[in-house]
Amino acid sequence: MARESFDKEIQFLRMLALASGAYSRQQYAERLGISVHTFDKMMKRLKEIAASVLPARTEAQEAKEMAELLRFSYLDAPDPLLLFLFRAKSLKESETERLSCLLASLKDGHKTAMELLDDCCAAMSQELAPPDEKTIRGDLKYLEGVGVIRREPGPRPYRYGLWQGFAESLTAEELLDLHDYASMMANTRLPSVQGYLLKDTLKKRLMGGHGYDAEALDAFLYKYHYHSRVLDEAHLFSLFEAIGSWSRVSFHYFSPKKETSYASRNTNPLYQRESDGSRESCLPLKIVYDHQYGRWYLLGWGARHGVKKYRLEGVTELKLGEAAEEAEFAEKLKQLESRIRHSWLIDTGRKTLVRLRFYKPGPSIPDFVRERVIQQGQWGEITDEREDSFIYEIEVNGTIEIKPWIRSFGSSCEVLEPARLREELIDEWKELARYYESL
Repeated sequence: MARESFDKEIQFLRMLALASGAYSRQQYAERLGISVHTFDKMMKRLKEIAASVLPARTEAQEAKEMAELLRFSYLDAPDPLLLFLFRAKSLKESETERLSCLLASLKDGHKTAMELLDDCCAAMSQELAPPDEKTIRGDLKYLEGVGVIRREPGPRPYRYGLWQGFAESLTAEELLDLHDYASMMANTRLPSVQGYLLKDTLKKRLMGGHGYDAEALDAFLYKYHYHSRVLDEAHLFSLFEAIGSWSRVSFHYFSPKKETSYASRNTNPLYQRESDGSRESCLPLKIVYDHQYGRWYLLGWGARHGVKKYRLEGVTELKLGEAAEEAEFAEKLKQLESRIRHSWLIDTGRKTLVRLRFYKPGPSIPDFVRERVIQQGQWGEITDEREDSFIYEIEVNGTIEIKPWIRSFGSSCEVLEPARLREELIDEWKELARYYESL
């Protein structure tokens, strides 16, 4: 699938997961900035992908709408359901078939690039354009880079073969241990998509070569309800690559405040229209993950605004640009670190002293409140400890980002300073009390 199409489907799946099918076809199309016809084609493509990578289902299950699939099948699978989009590889149809042909040809033994080119041209569908030598060599370089094939030692022309030495060198017990470890790490560490794909590969190996069944392998169920955590990883490694090579990036960005989240590229002049998003260009400096809301953020440096923050869920059509000088990248990164040094997450507002009083649970109960404050309180300090409470102080850039953490302690936390934050929380608790008055 082409890059633009992948962006479109990510935004659609995000809306589908959040709205649970509450929108009509027309409303989905309007939010995505596409026609209803394009929406129907995308739905058909998504169902084909889901049918090819998800476990076998009955006709009644396959007839369900995609929204129902997300809503009711969430607890049936040990992996995030939206991961099927990544298993489709986000490749164009020609790339998918070409790579399949190359791997099928290499099953017969070691071959040169020209031999693989002949095999590929003979095996590919007549509707698709045959590849040239440069394309095949690019595919071989990609497959070698991801560890699927290996170039054999020897003189030119080089010969290539499938590399399965890692899996073949492990016993069934060792493969099972690795499968369980990959499952645990993919569900508890970030980023996680590659871990899920490794787990999937190991699972197929154990089921095909060692006789394990799916239920025995899925002994542990991890559930994490933030879909953006998985979906936004589509752009994550491209941005890591850009940061590692000091390269600028450009992309079409849709602010979370906008109603639309995508805009198609119209090639017909009759249907050209103004896009709701904005074209952005920046030097990416840092990627930050917000555990509180399950969001990824890109922090970059732009020529017009200096430090700028983007939520990855609004990034589409990401492209790498020219590289900056190492000294320029180091200077901008230093400025960014200085700006966010006192940020609870990424806030660059004015520095504020926050003083909180935490109340201990009781003399005969373990002090889990203090333990949590020490674990999550970052650079803050406990300044005054008493038998029934303690005071915690921290200087942060603004109070917006720390407020959810304070609120999560409920009645165990009281804001002492600043007065404005104290008043805000008083108003919020009063509002909550009004909701429950009628009951």
